[in-house]
Amino acid sequence: MSEVREKASKAKSAVSTLNRLTTEQKNAALRIMADALIAQSEEIIAANAEDLDRGREQGTPESMLDRLALNKERIAGIAEGLRQIAELPDPVGEVLETFTRPNGLHIEKLRVPIGLIGIIYEARPNVTVDAAGLCLKTGNAVLLRGGSSALSSNRKIVEVLHQALATSAMPAEALQLVEDADRSSVDEMLKLNGLLDVIIPRGGASLIRTVVANATVPVIETGAGICHTYVDESADEVMAADIAINAKAQRPSVCNSMETLLLHANYAEKHLPALAERFREANVALKGCDNVRRLVPTVQEATEEDYATEYNDYILNIRIVNSLDEALQHIAQYGTKHSECIVTRDTDNAERFMHEVDAAAVYHNASTRFTDGFEFGYGAEIGISTQKLHARGPMGLPALTSSKYRITGNGQIRQ
Repeated sequence: MSEVREKASKAKSAVSTLNRLTTEQKNAALRIMADALIAQSEEIIAANAEDLDRGREQGTPESMLDRLALNKERIAGIAEGLRQIAELPDPVGEVLETFTRPNGLHIEKLRVPIGLIGIIYEARPNVTVDAAGLCLKTGNAVLLRGGSSALSSNRKIVEVLHQALATSAMPAEALQLVEDADRSSVDEMLKLNGLLDVIIPRGGASLIRTVVANATVPVIETGAGICHTYVDESADEVMAADIAINAKAQRPSVCNSMETLLLHANYAEKHLPALAERFREANVALKGCDNVRRLVPTVQEATEEDYATEYNDYILNIRIVNSLDEALQHIAQYGTKHSECIVTRDTDNAERFMHEVDAAAVYHNASTRFTDGFEFGYGAEIGISTQKLHARGPMGLPALTSSKYRITGNGQIRQ
């Protein structure tokens, strides 16, 4: 039996035990896991250093190394995410609907665990903990397959979590990590029908396309983040600049960072040169349309391919538009339905933007960097869903449940 199938089978066998746990038992296990991460942070950081060294040897860009890097502060934040999950209401068993039919049948619709969830992700070891915490809280077993670039980190993290779970009521077998770094392990996961109930890809556009195109297991699609900020003519200069800088430079390697800044022509004429200087000070390389380059000649030319690229780096496209309509058209053409923002004092334009933009998260006067389970109060997230079935946006606990109907009768038969 292959490693993938063996570990999936182990995780599946733990589902029935998970379903018998009380909320208090699940929460206690999460807190034990959080404490273990803090207690063994030095060992986790040492394992992470192996991944970082290997990444540097392979020429991995610094922005991607930042996604991979762990330190005591980041581990403390990851552990805090587990504690927050423990504090959140348990959605399992929540009655969503109840009614009685004219024939006397009493029908309840309630939340239940999905079962065994597969997560395929790339170079962010925090996902290992976030996914484990969210799945286990909702009574789901989880089969993780992280990227090879984070293998040492993920292996150590799961080892620490297994040790913690062994001291709790939660079965350690419910959390499994596929350590086989060969592409074939991903291909096998995609076709584990009968074991995996759903698979969730979390990573770049290439990974997501591969999973969606090849999986026979049901998929919840998390999308790439080509996010935009549109600065309207009436925008406050300081607010617009602060939001734009934050959306691009605060952490450019993540999916909710801005890749293209759209500026109304009248705003750009007054404020673009100063804004471009702020981006230069933040080490952001700029690409722009002809009108942008007229105002700031040092900007490189932006191509159609650039507008369709998720950089995850200190690179930004800037395009000048003549109207809200033009901004909406650009977003519709190049956006990935992740996160979009308008900065404006015009309430009518804001309302129209919020209504018409087709994205999981739409902002008025706030950075797209807030599209995050932690920021939304979910403790953590399994990913940002950009599809429209089952879940959309940051996927917290309720998104990791399904539903079933319980029907109670007193002898009714169908005529």
